[in-house]
Amino acid sequence: MSALVELTRQLAEGQDLTEAQIAPAADALTSPEIADPQKAAFLSAFSDKGETAGEIAAFARVFRERAVDPGVGQWSADAIDVVGTGGDRTDGFNISSLVTLTLASAGVKVMKHGNRGFTSKCGSADLLAALGFDLEARPEKIRGALDQLGYAFFFAPAYHPSFKHIGPVRKQLAAQGRRTIFNIFGPLLNPGRPAFMLFGVFPEPMVEKLADVFQLLGTSAGLAGHGILNDGRGIDEITTATVNHVRGFGRLRSTAGEWRAADFGLKQSAFSDLQGGDLAMNMGIVDALIEGRAPQGLVDTISLNAALGLWITGRTGSVAEGVEQARELLVGGAVKAKIAATREFFQK
Repeated sequence: MSALVELTRQLAEGQDLTEAQIAPAADALTSPEIADPQKAAFLSAFSDKGETAGEIAAFARVFRERAVDPGVGQWSADAIDVVGTGGDRTDGFNISSLVTLTLASAGVKVMKHGNRGFTSKCGSADLLAALGFDLEARPEKIRGALDQLGYAFFFAPAYHPSFKHIGPVRKQLAAQGRRTIFNIFGPLLNPGRPAFMLFGVFPEPMVEKLADVFQLLGTSAGLAGHGILNDGRGIDEITTATVNHVRGFGRLRSTAGEWRAADFGLKQSAFSDLQGGDLAMNMGIVDALIEGRAPQGLVDTISLNAALGLWITGRTGSVAEGVEQARELLVGGAVKAKIAATREFFQK
C-alpha cells in the first residue's frame, strides 16, 4: 500500500499534513508508479479538508526546488507575475495575458507562468502562443525575451516535467468540477521567482489563505483578489464589473478590503464586457482591443489591472495614478507593437 493511501485516510479524518509528510506526498503525486485513482482520492480529500496556508507553502517549497531553473535571476527582484488560479468557469477573456503585454510595454519586467486551459476554453499559454510566443523556447531564448521584449512566459510543462504524471488526474477532476491544490500551485511555482505578484483567486474564501501563503514564501509585495458577481458567482480577477475582495502581502500586507471601479474613477461595467471564449474568439477580442473596438469594461479592467501592477512594483504611488497610463499603452499602439515585436523575435 502506498503512503498516499494512508495520507488520504488522514486527510479524510480532518487531520492536517505534517511538514515531514509533504515531500513523500509530492513524490507520490508526481510518480508514474502510483495509480491515478489514488492521486485523485488524495487530491479530493485534501480539497475537502481544506488546505492550510502552511501545507500549501510547504508543497510550494518542495516543487520550487524541483523546477527547471531558467536562469533569469538577474531580473527576478524587479519582475512581476500576473496570474489567476482558474477554476471559476465563467469563460472570461484572458485578462492577465493582455495585462502582461501592457506592463511590458510600460517597462516592467513580467515573468508569466501558466499552462493551457484546464477549466477554460483558452488558457494563457494558448493565447500567448497564438500571439507569437514560442512555448517550447529554450532558456537562452527566454532570457532574450525578458531582455528585449520585457516579458517571458514559462510554459509549466517545460519547467515542471514531473507534473506530466498528474496531468490526467487534473483533467479528470476538472471535468467533474473539482478544484485541486494544483490550481493553486501554478501561481506559486513560477520558476523565475519574481519578487512581485498580482494574483486572481477562485474561490473567494482562498483570498486570505493564499495571501498568507505568499507571505510565508517571502514575496516582496503583491495582491490577491477575487471578483464577486451579483448572482453569487465569482471570478479569479479584479474587474470593473465586480465588487473585488482584495488582500495584500509583503510590503502591501496592510492592504485589505473591498474595491469597486468607482474607487479608481472608473465606471462599473457589465460582466458581459469581459466574456471570452475559445482561442479564435479571444484572438478576435485581442484585435478589437488594439484597434479600439473592444467593450469599455474590458479596456477598463485590463487598464485597472495593469495599474495595479505598476503600483505593486513601485512604478506609481497609487493605483489611480497608473490607470490612464495603462489605457494609453493598451489602445494607443504600444501593445500592438509589442505583439508585432514578439512575433518577430521568435521568428528569428
